[in-house]
Amino acid sequence: MTIDPGISLRLQFLARVMRKECSHLASTDQRLFSEPFTTERASQLETHPELAERTEAFVGRFGRLQDTLGDKFLPALLAALGETPGAVIDNLDRAERLELIVSADEWMTMRKLRNQMVHEYVEDMALLASALQTAHEFVPVLTQAADKLMAEIERRNWV
Repeated sequence: MTIDPGISLRLQFLARVMRKECSHLASTDQRLFSEPFTTERASQLETHPELAERTEAFVGRFGRLQDTLGDKFLPALLAALGETPGAVIDNLDRAERLELIVSADEWMTMRKLRNQMVHEYVEDMALLASALQTAHEFVPVLTQAADKLMAEIERRNWV
């Protein structure tokens, strides 16, 4: 199947970005979660700038990879497959049916986690700690989705 050159270039660019984002997230995840992220660790964010910066990096990288995959790469891939991209949830449902992601519901849970990590962080340390620890557990889901999406475009010789 031949695809539009513009879509092909977009997929190639996003594939490069996605690889970098996966690598950066994995590195930050490994350093931040060398021990469980507890409420006690969350309460240290104001007094331990290095921990705060590492936490910010994790939250940013988690959200950025999720956005790249779900909001950019997936719609471009669906367009390349002859699908009409739509709303995020519709794209995720379609990706699940095509077995490109494991679960659209799981993906929406990760989006909610990202919002909790960003918006709740100053007020509720227990919620932040829980959201961060859960997001850490979802890192393999994100990286496996990235691998699966990459494998699909490689299988079709689009990169």
